[in-house]
Amino acid sequence: MASESKEVVKEFRLFKVYKDGRLEFFMPPVQKIPPSDDPNTGVRSKDVLISLDPPVSARIFLPPISDSAVKLPLLFYTHGGGFCMQSAFSRTYHNFVSTLAAEAGAIAVSVEYGLFPARPIPACYEDSWAALRWVAGHAGGDGAEPWLNEHADFRRVFIGGESAGGNIPHTLAARVGSIGLPQGVKVVGVILVHPFFGGTDDDQMWLHMCPTNGGLSDPRLKPAKEDLATLGCEKVLVFVAEKDHLREVGIGYTEELKKSGWRGSVELVENAGEEHCFHLFDPKYEKAVELKDKFVSFIKHN
Repeated sequence: MASESKEVVKEFRLFKVYKDGRLEFFMPPVQKIPPSDDPNTGVRSKDVLISLDPPVSARIFLPPISDSAVKLPLLFYTHGGGFCMQSAFSRTYHNFVSTLAAEAGAIAVSVEYGLFPARPIPACYEDSWAALRWVAGHAGGDGAEPWLNEHADFRRVFIGGESAGGNIPHTLAARVGSIGLPQGVKVVGVILVHPFFGGTDDDQMWLHMCPTNGGLSDPRLKPAKEDLATLGCEKVLVFVAEKDHLREVGIGYTEELKKSGWRGSVELVENAGEEHCFHLFDPKYEKAVELKDKFVSFIKHN
């Protein structure tokens, strides 16, 4: 039996590649937790299967219902993790999205999309699009999931996420703008927290994870002007962190969106003195609470 190669041919921020094709990730696999009902906030959660092949699932969060006649805004959430790690079912994302649902009074759908290397990019985009279309399929009140049929306001849909999960919503909104969603579903806003886009040392990592890439000008890496101009929402909220290596590309995205001719409104918020996705590591930290509150306010007031 041949011994494993020790020669590293590529090294990226999140993993390295050996000559024999073996990968070594720098972070351990994430631990997943089951859905649960939160006794403190009253938020209930459940997991749903969207597709068997490809495998796509999601965790749905339902806040307390005081008036069943009042429909709730819907947050479609894509987790971060560099397209190759993390999960909608991790404790970090379960807790964060549950908090958003509780405080925004929104029903939230957090999608579990395919990750590199088992499922290289573009699985993350295609799975998320399939999940968003599945959600939209409930607008007539006759979908597979009762919580969506009974409680979601499909005229107030929001798409959000951070890092890699702050990149995916752009591609989803671009598709909404070009081909729309079924049954008149309306995406009001998109929230990008410390989003990943092209223009940093991480470009080569994204290209490696996407064998069918279109190079550095791939519109999923470097958003195309025509996609920005027809983005399928009314408002965009972008967060950047001062000490984040992705700060400049987040600012650049905002500026390009403004120049594109898009008719919506975009707001940029900078988290002074903070690192990439700092809000996930200490949710009670004052500035993490500020970020979360701004995210919640964007949903509640639009």
